[in-house]
Amino acid sequence: MTIPVLQQLMEQYPHVHLTIITQPQFFPIFLQLERTELLATEIKQRHKGIAGAFRLFSDAKKKNKYQAVADLHNVLRSQLVRTLFRLSGTPVAAINKGRREKKELTRKKNKHLRQLKTTFQRYADVFAKLGFPIQLNTNATVYEKQEAPSHFSSLLLAEKKKLLIAPFAKHAEKMYPVEKMKNVIALLQQNNQLQIFLLGGGKEEKEILSNWQDEFPQAINLTGLYSLEDELRIISTMDAVISMDSANMHLASLFGVPVISIWGATHPYLGFYGWAQDKENATQIDIYCKPCSVFGNKPCYRGDRACMHELPEIMIVEKVVKLLGL
Repeated sequence: MTIPVLQQLMEQYPHVHLTIITQPQFFPIFLQLERTELLATEIKQRHKGIAGAFRLFSDAKKKNKYQAVADLHNVLRSQLVRTLFRLSGTPVAAINKGRREKKELTRKKNKHLRQLKTTFQRYADVFAKLGFPIQLNTNATVYEKQEAPSHFSSLLLAEKKKLLIAPFAKHAEKMYPVEKMKNVIALLQQNNQLQIFLLGGGKEEKEILSNWQDEFPQAINLTGLYSLEDELRIISTMDAVISMDSANMHLASLFGVPVISIWGATHPYLGFYGWAQDKENATQIDIYCKPCSVFGNKPCYRGDRACMHELPEIMIVEKVVKLLGL
């Protein structure tokens, strides 16, 4: 979610150069940003723990002389690193995550339901504190669509609409039940105008999606076959994506690909909706206990995950049909 803000920062301040500290596996996401250098943080090795945070500060200082430091994460490690920069005389600013108002949305009683400031705006606020106010154009294209990898292009059927389904999420409360998602695919594959692709991560998800591929001849499982860089190129070629409130929604948003997003314990009101996504494509049901979590990492206190189990499959299918004009 940092990418649209960083891109507009670079467009509006052509003299600015960025160094982004992030984990190496995420480097491909930032590669299209201009005047940007990437610095790897090795959180399980060199930069682990408090001593590692000091080493990260030292490594960054050796890389460049910075005029400002923007902490877009605001966790213990980044707090320590930015404090070291501040003590060394470098101006710093950090994201205000809005924990109090988010708690008002997720508490069990007397919820104060309203649209909160988006995370994109919260990131922009950090740069404003550093003297770089950004006029966010929330409809602007982020990245240009990319050419599909040659070994994937051979799978594409030119006359069909391309739909990517990413059915998993880090937390169970954010994931549509597997059997219900199977029903969605069963309904969608009846439409011969669609070509369906499946994407997950890890051994367990790959096995589930391989079984779906065997069951649904119109569905092609891409899990584990491509690097993140190639997956991004593939996502950019899609006509639409079905995703949970998860990373795949945001990756598709970078390329302007419309996403039918499915929301359970969380809610777009919390500020994590995809960049420039149509609000009509957010798929959820109204239920008194929702949202009950900011990130979907808290177990359902009702014990039945009704926000997902009561969301009808046909609601998702109808949104796909309408979006793609099938």
